[in-house]
Amino acid sequence: MTIISRSEDLTILIAVADSGGFSAAAQQLNIQVAKVSRAVARVEEQLNTSIFNRTTRRVELTEEGRIFIEKAREGLEKLSEAEEWLKVRHQKPAGRLRIDSASPFVLHQLTPHIKAFTQLHPEIKLELSSSDGIINLLEKRTDVAIRIGKLEDSTLHARTLGQSKLHLVASPDYLKKQGEPQTVEQLLACHLLGFIPPSVLNIWSVGMGVEITPWISVSSGEVLRQLCLAGNGIACLSNFMVQQDIEKGDLVTVMGEQMQSPHPRELVQAVYYRNTALSK
Repeated sequence: MTIISRSEDLTILIAVADSGGFSAAAQQLNIQVAKVSRAVARVEEQLNTSIFNRTTRRVELTEEGRIFIEKAREGLEKLSEAEEWLKVRHQKPAGRLRIDSASPFVLHQLTPHIKAFTQLHPEIKLELSSSDGIINLLEKRTDVAIRIGKLEDSTLHARTLGQSKLHLVASPDYLKKQGEPQTVEQLLACHLLGFIPPSVLNIWSVGMGVEITPWISVSSGEVLRQLCLAGNGIACLSNFMVQQDIEKGDLVTVMGEQMQSPHPRELVQAVYYRNTALSK
């Protein structure tokens, strides 16, 4: 029976499968392309089968390769869990931790807790990045990303952190001048603030769900909040962004009873590649 004992080779194979090429995998893992080629060749020789079909532009998994990578990923995940368990028992967490999230989540949810975290784990060197688009974790060498809403990438592992209810909000001044909408038809006649199209975030979970055409379009949720606070119109924002504004009376919720909840857009999840050593 063939036994592949080099977990490093399997990690490289998974990187090739996820990135679609030897060079891309080498760049993501910060190793030479030749090392990637040797690892793939060793595994294919031991298994006496082709894991990848090579073309001039891309590397694609064979059907046998797809099944093998799926099983190898599961096996390495269990091995990684065991190693992490031992490390936690025998030493303090240490090293670089790269975290990415949308700007509003970094500002309102992560930043307030950073001081306590660094005091508890002084050996961890944090790197925080805020991007309002979806990044490639391997390409950006990111350990964990916080994502709001339904995940589309099936290659990522995810851990649900909680839910953040969606609100339609506006400033008291805007509602005093324009009136508070009671129906979807009245809502669509208001100044609606949304994201630059095309964006699934412009589909609001009010009533049966409605796709809005923004009066003002932005690329950042935090900019959307500031526009809302300044009385420019109505926006659909997560509770973690506007809870304090609502409590202080700076923003007012509208049509709250007509909002769908729970809703996939309310999910807050930590996503990561379990078997790739990224931070170096």
